[in-house]
Amino acid sequence: MKILSKYISLIVIITMLVSCSEDKITLSGTGTITGKVVSQGDNIPLENTRVSTNPNSSIVFTDASGNFVINDIAVGTYSVQAQKEGYLSKFEPATVTDDNTVNVIFELDIETANNDAPNAPVLVSPSNNAVNQAITLDLVWTGSDPEDDDLTYEVQILNDQNSDVLTFTDLTDTTLTISDLDYNTKYFWQVSASDNINDPILSETYNFKTLEFPDNRHFFTRKINGNNVIFSVDDAGNEYQLTSASNNSWRPRKASNLDKIAFLRSNGGQVHIYTMDLNGSNVMQVTNTVSVNGFNLEELDFEWKSNNTKLVYPNFDSLYEINSNGSGLNLIHQTLNGNFITEVDWCQLTQRLAVKTNNAVGYNVEIYTMTNSGGIVDYILQSVTGAAGGLDYTFDGTKLLYTYDVSGNQNVDYRQLDSHMFIYDINTMTTIDISTSKPAGTNDLDPKFSPNEAEVIFVNTSNDGISQQDLVKVELASLSTRTLFLENGKMPDWK
Repeated sequence: MKILSKYISLIVIITMLVSCSEDKITLSGTGTITGKVVSQGDNIPLENTRVSTNPNSSIVFTDASGNFVINDIAVGTYSVQAQKEGYLSKFEPATVTDDNTVNVIFELDIETANNDAPNAPVLVSPSNNAVNQAITLDLVWTGSDPEDDDLTYEVQILNDQNSDVLTFTDLTDTTLTISDLDYNTKYFWQVSASDNINDPILSETYNFKTLEFPDNRHFFTRKINGNNVIFSVDDAGNEYQLTSASNNSWRPRKASNLDKIAFLRSNGGQVHIYTMDLNGSNVMQVTNTVSVNGFNLEELDFEWKSNNTKLVYPNFDSLYEINSNGSGLNLIHQTLNGNFITEVDWCQLTQRLAVKTNNAVGYNVEIYTMTNSGGIVDYILQSVTGAAGGLDYTFDGTKLLYTYDVSGNQNVDYRQLDSHMFIYDINTMTTIDISTSKPAGTNDLDPKFSPNEAEVIFVNTSNDGISQQDLVKVELASLSTRTLFLENGKMPDWK
């Protein structure tokens, strides 16, 4: 029995020793965790990334190469975490054994890596293939994002006439107002949406076509930012700018049976005649070697001639004609007294010219008619004091419209005090004053017959010489009926 008891005691002691030996092997010893942190995809090292473990040990930060070391970490199994602002945190497992090094690699995604891209914008208006669109209109679309991120938009617009691309960026609204589009042009537009995280998402491409250019019959000039600019206008007063405010262009003259407008434009210190289409396109310089010139550039006038195949214009005391394509320059008249030719008109039916001449300061006026070859036929105004101008034949050439300052005043500023409109009957050699209802203190200037010759359009302005000029119409059957047609306009033409 004693022997059995000893054996039992020995077994217990051995068991306890073995147990103690196992605990010591499991709980003692340290190792090292090393590693590297880079960005996902491009493997760029990420400096100052916070690296920690669970269970907790030392907290370290990566160096400039993205490397880290955690020394003297107790043996065991750990979850190692890498954290950096702007990136998604990541965990990697690591088992530490006694006196060994375990290496861990982290590839961190940017914080927005799981963000969804915006939905493709949906174009609303104008609808695809829309026609007859105004040259100023709203482009409308809708946009959305799965995470409700703030969106910005970019709109690109192309056309079928040239390679121009209109680009509008950093838009936050889903409506864009565009203006100054060209008439009779097809435009293509597309919208991209960006959440500033993902690549922009494109909409479909829509197209629309603008209106045909209106068949306007009124033309005028207006000063904008120091330059004269030419407009057309319809009967309702809707205006259409034809020339740029960056050029000085004035005195529009529409060809009677041709879709062309001739006009004057400053060019390198000279004034030349140009032509353009009714919508302002296809601008072409006509005159070249001999410019348009005289005593006052804004008083100078010219006219289409010979079924609109030629243009006739003044250069000081000389009258020239030139083909509308710029060829065939020809001197057809010089004044007999050295006066400057300032204005000219042409009647196709009678093949007669009318000219107004004056001295270097605008006076000593003569208005007379001429044959096509330059021979003088009839003097309408001669040996008078004061200013005159505004020549316009009736279609049949039997009447001539002009203006004359009945005050007879002459001054260094060329200020007119009481300019009236007159119609001279060439057959009877009689004159009718059609400014009988003109407001006192104003001038009637630059008159033109309406196409049916029932009305006259003209400029009415204060005689102070600095006030705004307005376009007014008067009915020839009732001279008291004067109607304001357009504010802030001059040099009218009505074809």
